[in-house]
Amino acid sequence: MPAALALRSDYSADDLRGLAQSSQDAHQVRCLLALAAVMDGMNRGAAARIGGMDRQTLRDWVLRFNKAGPDGLVDAWGEGPKPRLSPTQMAELAMIVEKGPGRALDGVVRWRRVDLKRVIADRYGVSFHERYVGTLLKRLGFSHISARPRHPAQDAEIVAAFKKISRAR
Repeated sequence: MPAALALRSDYSADDLRGLAQSSQDAHQVRCLLALAAVMDGMNRGAAARIGGMDRQTLRDWVLRFNKAGPDGLVDAWGEGPKPRLSPTQMAELAMIVEKGPGRALDGVVRWRRVDLKRVIADRYGVSFHERYVGTLLKRLGFSHISARPRHPAQDAEIVAAFKKISRAR
């Protein structure tokens, strides 16, 4: 049977309990209390149950504790992926959507996500799924509801003459 990993010796069990008491991170508190139990001589399986984890997870936390101390027990979340469009490009896209399409230039009378996907690919060289284009539009403050398009060759006089007028009673 392999030997258990040794914990670093610059912290006592009481020190770990004191750090757990002052910590604001619940996950770090659980790990510190489990490690304090190990330092008090409790077997690893019982100490892991105190922290609400299994023995393998406790071993991983021991490795992190030995390497970085109590601060190593705090989860370090990454920033996530970098946006593929810069803030300048996003502002330009918002102006494009606000202005609306040109029938001669863009070939459409109103923007759809698939059309904006094509515009983004042509202008910026970035390919998005059309559902994600909807996410970008929402992030820019646009609604999915659009006004009914008006044909560019529509004559206002003909439309007014076509409207039904009810008789006065």
